[in-house]
Amino acid sequence: MSADFHPSVVPSPTTHVVRQVASSPTTPMFSPLYRQIKELMLSALGAGEWAPGMAIPSESELAARFGVSQGTVRKAIDEMAAEHLLVRRQGKGTFVESHNDPRSNYRFLHLRPDDGKARQKRSIPLSCKLQPADRVTAAALRLAPGESVLALERLLSFDDEVVVFDQMFLRADIFGELTLDVLQQEDRSLYSLFERRFGVRMIRAEERLRAVAAERRVAKLLKVEETSPLTLVERVTYTYGDQPVEWRRGFYATDRYHYYNELS
Repeated sequence: MSADFHPSVVPSPTTHVVRQVASSPTTPMFSPLYRQIKELMLSALGAGEWAPGMAIPSESELAARFGVSQGTVRKAIDEMAAEHLLVRRQGKGTFVESHNDPRSNYRFLHLRPDDGKARQKRSIPLSCKLQPADRVTAAALRLAPGESVLALERLLSFDDEVVVFDQMFLRADIFGELTLDVLQQEDRSLYSLFERRFGVRMIRAEERLRAVAAERRVAKLLKVEETSPLTLVERVTYTYGDQPVEWRRGFYATDRYHYYNELS
């Protein structure tokens, strides 16, 4: 494991929150108490204390653990649920969000058919190999140029119509044992596989979009004319502790599809 990738420390059952007081313009900005609780809970998630799909302790148990009120814990949980880190289930409790949940499959995919009809998505792996990171990949994953990354290529189809060609680069210190055979046997999303096999949950992503012309190989894979317009989506995906673990270039055929994102 690379030196810059450190698991978070799990708060002990006796952990209590240190309340911050802003006493002068030179002191750090005040952090609300519920945000401090949220950070402690994120540390526990990052260290694997509560695995994806697992129920977390009750609000009263967490309040006792952190030495705060249930209302403070509830506010922290509310914010984490809004960020898809936790999910509340009526009458059952609060659980860690999981990409293995069908409702969370392809959560970071914002491509929608123009006609609005649901499509069955299928990942078609093409290649999987270790290679040195180039300058751009290394910068995205916070590695030194030349360090090993796992390079994947795959197609994504909607009802057997190929719509996306992805080039993905993963940290080899985490995903180095992944093989093409494993990918070809998988029938759910890649993020579900990463979560179940490697214990890595993708919790947020940063994307940049631009218009590009289809080069010969990409055009052939997407079954479009060479130089056809495509949408290129460049994504860096992060796990707990704000650690980047995936850098991706996705070429989207958007003649009958569009990129959709809801802002609030």
